[in-house]
Amino acid sequence: MSFALLFSGQGTQHPDMLPWLSDDGLVRGMCARLGVDDWRRALADPAWAQRNDTAQTLLTGLALAAWKQLAPKVASPTAVAGYSVGELAAFSAAGVIDTEAVAALASERAEAMDQCAARVPGGLLAVSGLAEPRLEHLLVETGLAIAIRNGIESVVIGGPYAALDEAERMASLEGALCTRLRVNVASHTPWMRDAAESFSRTLADVPFHAPQVVLFSNAGDRIREAQSARVALAAQIDHTVRWDECMENIAARQVSCVLEIGPGQALARMWNQRFPNVPARACDDFRSAAAIATWLNSRSAA
Repeated sequence: MSFALLFSGQGTQHPDMLPWLSDDGLVRGMCARLGVDDWRRALADPAWAQRNDTAQTLLTGLALAAWKQLAPKVASPTAVAGYSVGELAAFSAAGVIDTEAVAALASERAEAMDQCAARVPGGLLAVSGLAEPRLEHLLVETGLAIAIRNGIESVVIGGPYAALDEAERMASLEGALCTRLRVNVASHTPWMRDAAESFSRTLADVPFHAPQVVLFSNAGDRIREAQSARVALAAQIDHTVRWDECMENIAARQVSCVLEIGPGQALARMWNQRFPNVPARACDDFRSAAAIATWLNSRSAA
């Protein structure tokens, strides 16, 4: 079995996500951190679901639990990567950081980012269909920054709200498709520099290990040893998520298929659009962990 494992970011969390996930110790610990008894019922409240501290703690805890429950049924992945906050779970799945440590780090990461956002409120805007020269002009005019790069004409830009309003107006006039993301911080932009520095200090006290499988980072390409992992995990908070490069790097490993762990199918869809000959599925597509394992096994035998 040769497959890549991708961990989702925030923005598409919903009450029915990961329908097969059982209530284990990791899930109960996550609920305790969030102060809720039932995370699915809590997610029915959009205001609660979209809070940055809620989303980062929730998605990291659920991703860790999902992989723990699935891992005994499948072989080790050939390559691992995480999208935005999904990188926390990815580093754990690759053996870089202990699972319990990662679960606690999610809330500390969110707190550092929320403190930055309190000083300069901002958010993120997905923009697709805008040619690169026009995008560069828009960034110069508005002062915004590229937060996530998914492809040549598919990016997420971030910064203060007023500038995002102007960017949305300008891009729409150019015929681009614009979507405000359900996050309330300007993640992966220079406005998060203080958060990145704060999180770097937090990570200094956390034991890191060299990856046990091939691990690709949002900000640091392939991670080969502990110190580069520590640097990359903090740096991605205020640096562009180069997801297009992560996908290219994984494709170069010649995997048979790709599995996304998290809410929705956003990463699987992006992968299938870019690499249609290597199928990708999301855990949200399945009703049981056994069904996921069956699909992975069938792809490896194909």
